[in-house]
Amino acid sequence: MTSLVSADALGVRFLFDRDRRVVTPTLARLRRRGLHAWGLREVTFAAGPGEAVALIGPSGAGKTTLLRAIAGIFPVDEGRLEVRGRVGSLLSIDAGLMSSLTGRENASLLGVLNGLSRRAARSALETVKELSGLGDAFERPVSSYSQGMRARLGFAVAEEARPEILLLDEVHEALDHEYRELVERHTLSLLDRGGIVVAAGHDHPLLARLCTRALLLEGGRIVADGPFADVQRAYLA
Repeated sequence: MTSLVSADALGVRFLFDRDRRVVTPTLARLRRRGLHAWGLREVTFAAGPGEAVALIGPSGAGKTTLLRAIAGIFPVDEGRLEVRGRVGSLLSIDAGLMSSLTGRENASLLGVLNGLSRRAARSALETVKELSGLGDAFERPVSSYSQGMRARLGFAVAEEARPEILLLDEVHEALDHEYRELVERHTLSLLDRGGIVVAAGHDHPLLARLCTRALLLEGGRIVADGPFADVQRAYLA
């Protein structure tokens, strides 16, 4: 596995309409006059095979924006971003879920969103059901699910897509203790196979078990990069 995530002076900009509501990130070639703010600026780091990196910092620091840029959801306005390897992401508990559809139907859709072919997504449904531990609830509408059940479904689909790069954004914090341990085991197994994990959240004990390295973000910029314990101390200080 030759996975890689590399950012060099990465910048992501948000545009606002006249009422100061966020419209969308925008490509630099589509510049237009109007209000804007930088969600990320001058972000430089690299992660290679077998490396787990935690993103820590206050709310609004840019952690989710960086994960979404790596996932290809947000375009890059300046600098360079290279992502080499199949990406699996769990960036929001409700991301891609349709409440009126069952867990099975949503799993099929999410599988395609995570890079599986339609045929592969359908053939993986029983495995997703077993991994999620949802039992009979897999056949019920997602509108009846708790936050933890939705997170279980999303992780099971992301795992079945066999990612080489796994992105996690706080959603694992909604999981119960038993399933969180399963997520940790699968995540560590991915690292043993040479994959990359980039995880953001406020549950520092959990992040410390998964990640040996951390990036501290403030105001859309990286202000510290190093061993998790050192960066955590810098943040708490």
